[in-house]
Amino acid sequence: MSQKDLKQRLAQRFREVNGDHPMTDADDAYVSAQFVVLEELCAVRGRDADEVRRLMLDGRLPLPGYLRSDGAEMVPAELFALADEAGGVDLLEAWFTADWDDPVTGKAEWDAYLSGQYVCLHSVTPATIRRKDELTAAIGTAIDDPDAPAAHLHALVDELDALEPAFTAYDRLRFGGPTSRDTCIDAIRARFPRPERPGRR
Repeated sequence: MSQKDLKQRLAQRFREVNGDHPMTDADDAYVSAQFVVLEELCAVRGRDADEVRRLMLDGRLPLPGYLRSDGAEMVPAELFALADEAGGVDLLEAWFTADWDDPVTGKAEWDAYLSGQYVCLHSVTPATIRRKDELTAAIGTAIDDPDAPAAHLHALVDELDALEPAFTAYDRLRFGGPTSRDTCIDAIRARFPRPERPGRR
């Protein structure tokens, strides 16, 4: 299969997963600052870009996080980090899913990882995926508990803030609504502002 055919198939798969939404100039600028072009990353890492595209299409590496409006396949700089840690692409799925005690949950998280939609984390690992889930659940519990200390809620939100990037408007289109940053960070801080320190103006 030619490079053109591979790129077209990958773009089609990406749109099957994410829908067909336009990327604005602001989206492109955000993505270019946060991600790298697949071919450029492969050149630096000594990988064959077409072989990586095949691995993505075969469900062995995650799809690109974004397709820039010029068609560039945008991926995280650490795209190959988990496969390297696992001992290779062939071992990646077993290594990844073993991080969850429940095989059904592990498989669901693996499928989510392959979708390329974990653009909600600066670093995508089983540990950060689990921690994000724990934090969003804990934030929901804390806001429903009138006896929960405000400092505890703020600490949870701050930790989630450190894990998550800013997102862009395109994300709200493909995810069909607000992002977890919108609902669990920005909205919570607006609803439960930190008290001003004495002497601050």
